[in-house]
Amino acid sequence: MNESSVQNKKTALHENHLKSGAKMVPFAGFDMPVSYTGVVQEHHAVRNSCGMFDVSHMGEFRIKGSEALDLIQWITSNDANKLHSGKVQYSCMPNGNGGIVDDLLIYCISATEFMLVVNASNREKDWNWIASQNQWDAEVTDESEEWSLIAVQGPKAAQYLQPIVKESGINQMSYYTFQEVSIQGKKVLLSATGYTGAGGFEIYLPNDQAHGVWESLLDAGVEPCGLGARDTLRMEAGFCLYGNDIDDNTSPIAAGLGWITKFTHAFVDCDRFEKEKAEGSEQLLRGLVLEERGIPRQGYDIESATGEIIGRITSGTQSPTLGQGIAMGYILSNFADLQETVWVRIRKKAVPARVVRPGFLPKV
Repeated sequence: MNESSVQNKKTALHENHLKSGAKMVPFAGFDMPVSYTGVVQEHHAVRNSCGMFDVSHMGEFRIKGSEALDLIQWITSNDANKLHSGKVQYSCMPNGNGGIVDDLLIYCISATEFMLVVNASNREKDWNWIASQNQWDAEVTDESEEWSLIAVQGPKAAQYLQPIVKESGINQMSYYTFQEVSIQGKKVLLSATGYTGAGGFEIYLPNDQAHGVWESLLDAGVEPCGLGARDTLRMEAGFCLYGNDIDDNTSPIAAGLGWITKFTHAFVDCDRFEKEKAEGSEQLLRGLVLEERGIPRQGYDIESATGEIIGRITSGTQSPTLGQGIAMGYILSNFADLQETVWVRIRKKAVPARVVRPGFLPKV
């Protein structure tokens, strides 16, 4: 057993991963599978059919009480007042200094009960931040250790998942909704969400149930996938990754997340962000498609035609679907017009790239 395995936490599916020959790596304090058969094969399985991921490292906080919504409205930028039972919302938590504490999902269980799903690496930071802002009659509980989370993703996800779900019609679920269903005789939370842009579901279930569900899906032919494919899939979909594309020093306006920044209510940093939206951001998060061979990587410089450094790559990869280098990065706003040509410095060569909106494939 390597040193990382000793130091890092293990999900309830750890032995399942080893049994399937997964390559394990340390990630966000956990020992996690990065790949099984290979990133490209796993990527194509999800894009074209169905694959599944163990994402049990994510954090889950429950907020309950007569003023639970008041707390959520204050700490998050989206308008949670629009939620009703069974709806999910993507949002972010501003940090009071113009940056982002974390991005997250908000599940509305009822008018007085919500579940927040946060990034594993930010769990302690998020917990402390929420506690520091809680001036309402709202009880916050960290349930992260109680839940496993299996993401079943791809255009055929419902076809593979429906046989083990007691309730029929899961293929009729709308994007960003959830419901309680029975799998193998136990209630789980089934959510029509995901981080791949390929469609599918996420299953929140008790730790002791994870093994049986994972094995049933494996027996049905669902491809197990690791963090490597999850990253290339989310890159093609143009989804931000906290720590790369957004962090404590980036605003949601500059990051293209104005659509989850609603000025219909008071929230942390709302005046600052409203001013930035009106006046414009100094730099903007853009997508880049390389027009020559090359793989853009995080930290690479983005240059103008004259060689001036005008930005930096925050996420980059070789797109398995497109067969091209794609990236996201912040560019000075006067160079960030869509369809403009900029150059990515890859070692000694400046490779031309076309500026696009993040999201390189049609979303399912």
